[in-house]
Amino acid sequence: VQILLKLWRNGFSLDDGELRSYSDPINAQFLESVKRGEIPVELQRLVHGGQVNLDMEDHQEQEYVKPRLRFKAFSGEGQKLGSLTPEIVSTPSSPEEEEKSILDAPVLIDDSMPATKIQIRLADGSRLIQRFNQTHRIKDIRDFIIQSRPEFAATDFVLVTTFPNRELTDESLTLQEADILNTVILQQLK
Repeated sequence: VQILLKLWRNGFSLDDGELRSYSDPINAQFLESVKRGEIPVELQRLVHGGQVNLDMEDHQEQEYVKPRLRFKAFSGEGQKLGSLTPEIVSTPSSPEEEEKSILDAPVLIDDSMPATKIQIRLADGSRLIQRFNQTHRIKDIRDFIIQSRPEFAATDFVLVTTFPNRELTDESLTLQEADILNTVILQQLK
């Protein structure tokens, strides 16, 4: 069995799974076994006495970011003709679909005023694309992120421009005053 152990600043993960804290005694025991060159008990049970190839990657300079789920074509089950149509839940697979789904978010646009599109790359690796009026403020971008992804409501984050990198600290500036029309904005967790 091939297993990938990634070491992060705030814990470790196995095969792109959930973050496991260094402070948890079970996780500490797991890492201690690895340091001694032994197969941890958890993995022994997983492979039932088979061979384990444990690869390690060092990401201790980075915070853990949950990986996006990969799209698997033809996963699931088939349906017979004439049966009830199952509810389809999917993530947008193309930028056009993603843009279409994001543009339905609640940002009020005045069509008589000049507008711009802002792409927001979130800390979790996903992205949002939204139209704003040039008179919207940096705070409106923050509010849009929180409305679109409520899990960031209790998270302390900053908005940063790409090249050149600059933190958008004055959230009362309009998008035009901040010189971020038609740009990409990065969300960075504090």
